[in-house]
Amino acid sequence: MLQNLTGWHFLIILVIILLLFGAPKLPALARSLGQSMKILKTEVASDKKPEEPTTVINADGSTTVTNPDGTTTTTTVRPADAGSAGSTGPAAKN
Repeated sequence: MLQNLTGWHFLIILVIILLLFGAPKLPALARSLGQSMKILKTEVASDKKPEEPTTVINADGSTTVTNPDGTTTTTTVRPADAGSAGSTGPAAKN
């Protein structure tokens, strides 16, 4: 459909648009069109890229994971069993 349009056709269409909207309104029209295209581009890009869960380490040592679907999981980290009293680390081999 657009194969037969030449540069003269586009020039005539541009003059008609200029007459319809007027010169002062054209920059605002182009600006709003650009903003709409930017919004559309970011929305399409966000649909393609899957969201990853966010992980937060709390002050008490627990971990909270928030999934893209809104569900949260909290995991509490317990200290490892220290063994007998006075033990500071693994036993030394002699």
